Amino acid sequence: MQAIGMLRPLKIIHEYVVAYGVLALLGVICLVYSIWALVAYPLLPRRVGTAVGRFGICAGFRMFSWSLTMTGAYRLDLSAIDSLRDGPPVILAPNHPSLIDALLILTRHPNIACVMKAELMDNLFLGAGSRLARYIPSNQPRQMIKEAISDLREGGTLLLFPEGTRTTQDPINPLKASTGIIAKHANVPIQVVIIETDSPYLRKGWPLFRRPNLPITYRVRLGRRFDPPENVESFMIELQREFREQLEGASQSEWLGSEVNGTPLDAYSQSSGR
Repeated sequence: MQAIGMLRPLKIIHEYVVAYGVLALLGVICLVYSIWALVAYPLLPRRVGTAVGRFGICAGFRMFSWSLTMTGAYRLDLSAIDSLRDGPPVILAPNHPSLIDALLILTRHPNIACVMKAELMDNLFLGAGSRLARYIPSNQPRQMIKEAISDLREGGTLLLFPEGTRTTQDPINPLKASTGIIAKHANVPIQVVIIETDSPYLRKGWPLFRRPNLPITYRVRLGRRFDPPENVESFMIELQREFREQLEGASQSEWLGSEVNGTPLDAYSQSSGR
């Protein structure tokens, strides 16, 4: 019993070192790439810069995901995305339980246009690389829809979270109609992407310096592929139903809806041994 008691503090220290060690590595990767992208942006032609920028982001984030696996922080299963490489234009529509969802999806495909919050486009670590890759800010919906349609018509793949923010409701938040509007006018299918994770780490409202319990299991799988919709309203109802059915009993159901700093989430952590 005494030995077990001594191991507990060591486990906590290890989890802090691993969790924030890999985040520090991510910061270094993003900062170095941002400096390079800042120089490359005005020098490279648009089409070349876009391709180089997206490939570079894929490679950099793949290095980060490798570190998550090698340190034992995460048990990752992202292989389902590999089947979408070299395919026709498509909208990837995932649920969004964690802050690093987009990052991990981007590791598996070298030509994705990501719709992201506008403030991230000015971020020291992410802004320059995002601009080089011609990612699409979401703050002006009409402009966002226009740019997304244009990118899809040029043969790209679009990553768009239909919830518009991280999931707070079990199993999923209400969806934004922009997914259906873009698919209709670009005449491309929508591929449902299902993310499952057993940890609330980096969920919406999670304090950055709150220690996660490791390892974290994180899995991506493909759901239904919808044809381009004719009626956006009815499509969005069907898309919401698909997510609800796919996410029934998912790992995050144990903690979604709990307060980040409240008793329910703490009780989950203790009872699960995490």
